[in-house]
Amino acid sequence: MTGEGWGGAVWVAGVCCRSAAGARRPHPPQSQAGDPCLPLTFIILAGIEKLIFLYWSGFPFFSPWEDANRRPPVAVKSAMTSCEHPDFLHFLTALGGLVAVPLILAKDLCLQHDSLTQSYLISTMFFVSGICTLLQVLLGVRLPILQGGTFAFVAPSLAMLSLPAWKCPEWTLNASQVNTSSPEFTEEWQKRIRELQGVIMVASCVQILVGFSGLIGFLMRFIGPLTIAPTISLMALPLFHSAGNDAGTHWGIAAVTIFLIVLFSQYLKNVAVPMPIYGREKKLHTSKFYLFQVFPVLLALCISWLLCFVLTVTNALPAAPTAYGYQARTDTKANVLSQAPWFRFPYPGQWGLPTISPAGVFGITAGVISSIVESIGDYYACARLVGAPPPPKHAINRGIGIEGLGCLLAGAWGSGNGTTSYSQNIAALSITRVGSRMVIVAAGCVLLVMGVFGKIGAAFATIPTPVIGGMFLVMFGIIAAVGISNLQYVDMNSSRNIFVFGFSIFCGLAVPNWVNKNPEMLHTGILQLDQVFQVLLTTDMFVGGFLGFLLDNTIPGSPEERGLLTWSQIHEESEETAKASEIYSLPCGIGTKFCTSSYTRYLPFWPRPEHHGKGFKTIASTPV
Repeated sequence: MTGEGWGGAVWVAGVCCRSAAGARRPHPPQSQAGDPCLPLTFIILAGIEKLIFLYWSGFPFFSPWEDANRRPPVAVKSAMTSCEHPDFLHFLTALGGLVAVPLILAKDLCLQHDSLTQSYLISTMFFVSGICTLLQVLLGVRLPILQGGTFAFVAPSLAMLSLPAWKCPEWTLNASQVNTSSPEFTEEWQKRIRELQGVIMVASCVQILVGFSGLIGFLMRFIGPLTIAPTISLMALPLFHSAGNDAGTHWGIAAVTIFLIVLFSQYLKNVAVPMPIYGREKKLHTSKFYLFQVFPVLLALCISWLLCFVLTVTNALPAAPTAYGYQARTDTKANVLSQAPWFRFPYPGQWGLPTISPAGVFGITAGVISSIVESIGDYYACARLVGAPPPPKHAINRGIGIEGLGCLLAGAWGSGNGTTSYSQNIAALSITRVGSRMVIVAAGCVLLVMGVFGKIGAAFATIPTPVIGGMFLVMFGIIAAVGISNLQYVDMNSSRNIFVFGFSIFCGLAVPNWVNKNPEMLHTGILQLDQVFQVLLTTDMFVGGFLGFLLDNTIPGSPEERGLLTWSQIHEESEETAKASEIYSLPCGIGTKFCTSSYTRYLPFWPRPEHHGKGFKTIASTPV
């Protein structure tokens, strides 16, 4: 499959169609017969994993400096006594977030009955995440952090798509009336995702500006735990409706999924399973692997998926589309695997020329700010886990700037979302005890490969709805708890702090709910202004975060009471030591051996050479 640029054509076996806006999408095959090569999909998945496994275990992969630092000191015990393939571990750990975001957006993009296009969005998310991961590791903060879809953009995206102009027509909600290959239906969903593309690309420019201009230090003076806690919590709390609806299609299957996730992640996390390992030194041997601690969600999804398959082939689940439990059947989306092409190369503008609206830009910008603050915390956590010094100012500026560039690329490719640092993969570092950049580079390459294989995205699009709902209930609950955990830095015996947090988070839920039910009360006579108000006031994380920011910075309180002292100690910038310069400098000697003009010292994202008297002493960068 090849692309012709913005608004160009997508060709699969020489068959394509054009939408009203000029974008093209492949016609699904008319035959619903099973693909005779379908088993090859899973053979390829297993083959890619084995190639990575053998490559990791049998061949040199690291530079001398990184090989000497492959096992940094960490605070928790390793999940494997010898981690021979942590790159694939990082990829599997990220699967939940990478797949969840497109599935959440599908309904509001009018795609709930078009699993083929959902698979295209999942593949695009894989591909873009791979590109952004490589950019971040090689040119950004240069820590081993995986990049992927961000939930910070989900709430404002849903708020924008809930505007009257973007609500899905009734006929798109009825599976019997949807012809996924018709130009009319294609234009319905493509014009919505083009709008998301445009606003994400414009809002990402804010992140690029904040990062490369060095404004982060100034902003962080006013953003403390009482701002972060309601903002992050309200990323997930409003999604209870979506999670509940999906789980409610069959509460029995959803409950099994939840039970398995809780069992694996909480009760069996310290149980080591003997696994056959092929290592460079011991060749084939047995090693203890904390399987349930590393893959609790993935194992639960696979077992629940298998259970749904068994119940489907035994006809224990109803066959009538309107019956309760029908969505748990595995054959409702089975034709997606046969329709999806084997190879599909995502490219910028694959859905057409992006459009822009002020309302969407303001809403996504609120998500950008939240993503910036969250990523800064991820940088410090990652540095601590891999045994590196805290990232200096120029590395943080560069990392945020590159994340903004990644969001720009994600918007251009039409993933429907942006990218950010994945906290769950930082936690995986404490399990694998492997802190090499090249591990994440390998994981990024795996994401690129997965994004090109169309059958892989299609396989994830066939996950039964109640299984997804059970995963969402756990995932969103954890995100909400992560936000609340920021309150550990503040004095919660203070009535001031209790008021700020309680009022912020309650208004963050109440105000958007009221505005959604009474949109006519915001009419000012100016359509664009009405849309801006409606998007901002229906974005829970914006309302709660703004109130937390305003109240925390205006109500009198000591820095210790507000948690700013502890907060500043945790986020304290590192000194320009030789080790920090070696780790966080740009690759290939840029800024140290080359491009060392005295004018570069004024660039907030450029590495700083060490001063020795009147001269400069530069530190060689770490090879990649």
